[in-house]
Amino acid sequence: MTDKTKPGFPGGPPSAKPVAVELFAATLEKHGLSLVRGEVHTLQINAGLLCNLRCRHCHLEAGPERRDVMSRETMEEVIAFAQRFPFRAIDITGGAPEMVPDLPFLIEGLAPRTQRLMLRSNLTALAAPAREGLLSLCISRRVVLLGSFPSTNPSQTDAQRGAGVAEEGVAVLRKLNTAGYGVEGSGLELDLVSNPVGAFLPVPQAQAERKFRRALLRKWGITFNNLYTFGNVPLGRFRKWLVDSGNYDRYMRSLADGFNPCTVEGLMCRTQLSVSWDGHLYDCDFNLATDRYMGGRKVHVSELHGLPPSGTPIAVGDYCYACTAGSGFT
Repeated sequence: MTDKTKPGFPGGPPSAKPVAVELFAATLEKHGLSLVRGEVHTLQINAGLLCNLRCRHCHLEAGPERRDVMSRETMEEVIAFAQRFPFRAIDITGGAPEMVPDLPFLIEGLAPRTQRLMLRSNLTALAAPAREGLLSLCISRRVVLLGSFPSTNPSQTDAQRGAGVAEEGVAVLRKLNTAGYGVEGSGLELDLVSNPVGAFLPVPQAQAERKFRRALLRKWGITFNNLYTFGNVPLGRFRKWLVDSGNYDRYMRSLADGFNPCTVEGLMCRTQLSVSWDGHLYDCDFNLATDRYMGGRKVHVSELHGLPPSGTPIAVGDYCYACTAGSGFT
C-alpha cells in the first residue's frame, strides 16, 4: 500500500495546505489532451538513492544515509530485459549511481545492447580516486555523461547542493575535458543539466546554454556538448522546502500558469520506462518517487513479456505541471 505520509506522495504530508490549482488531469481534458504512451524506446534505470549530497531540490530525498541500491541480481534481470527489448537509449540515474557498488557490471552489460548509454552524475561523486576505473570504463564504452551543474554562479550552486560543491564540480569538469569529454571530435559526449536554485521556472534552454557556454569557457576553460534546463518537481525534499518556506502555493500556481499544451506530445514519459533499484516498473522517475507503479500494479522487470503498447494511459498527478511548464521535460 502506498504510504501517504511520505513527503514525496502527490497529496503531500497531512499538514500541507492544499493548493488552489486546477487538477492536472482536468487541465489536460480542458485542452482536449490525454497523456498516453507512444512508442517506447528509452529505458531509465534508477540505480539507487545513495548519494554523497543532500540537495535541496531532490525529488527522491537521496542522501548519504540511504541504503536503497540496486543489487547484482536485479542488475542481471535489467540487463536481460534490455536484451529482450532493445532500447535506443538507456539512462542510468540515482541518487549518485557512481556510488552503487556494482555499477561497472551494469554498464558492461548494457553498453552492447543500446545505441546510447547515458550516466547521470552530480559530478562530485566522480571526484573520488576510487572512481578512476569507472571513468576509464565510461571512456572505453563511450558512455554519455550528464553532469548536474545548476548555475555558473558558485554561491547559487552551493546554496542548492552544499558548501564547496561548485568548486569540486568545476574540478571534475576540467578532469573530464582532459579525458576528452565535451571536446569537439573526441566522440565523448558531456552534457550539463541545470535546475533553478529557487522556487521559479528555468530560463529558456537555448538562452541558458549560450550563457553557460560563454561563462564556463571564460571562467574555467570548460567546454561541453549540450545544456538541458529542467524545472524542479514539487516532490520529496524540494516539496518539503517549498512548504516550510511558504513558497508552495505560489510555485504550484506558477507551474500551472506556465502549462504549455505543446509539451505534452514530447514528454519523456511517453517513450520511456523507468525501473527502480528493486526492479519494479514505473512510467517515470517522478511516479517512482510517489510509488505509482506503471499500469497501477506492481510489476517486476523480470515479469514483463512485452512493452506497453501505444495509447496506454500514463498515471498523472499535479506535480506533472513541472514537466509541462514552459519548454517542459522533452
